[in-house]
Amino acid sequence: MQTIYQIPLQPTPQTFKATLVGVIYQLTLTYQNTNEGGWCLDIADSNGNPLVQGIPLVTGCNLLGQYEYLGIGGGLWVQTTNDPDAVPTFENLGVGSMLYFVTN
Repeated sequence: MQTIYQIPLQPTPQTFKATLVGVIYQLTLTYQNTNEGGWCLDIADSNGNPLVQGIPLVTGCNLLGQYEYLGIGGGLWVQTTNDPDAVPTFENLGVGSMLYFVTN
């Protein structure tokens, strides 16, 4: 049975710890202010040691799909409220564009 959790975010670059399936991870979100830029996610262990970096927050796919070997125990999905396929903007991350963790 899958469980869906919303990861609370704010429309600002941020670093915080989140517990996913009983394991503490450090999540860092940065905004790449370029023509093809946008929000990117870095995942580290609880001590800040990088596990994966530079995952673009795009819609329509499991952001952790290619990183199953990390054994995180679920997937990350981005969805925007009024248009599920709209990529998060700087202003709407955590407000209209949400990040969800879905357990396996």
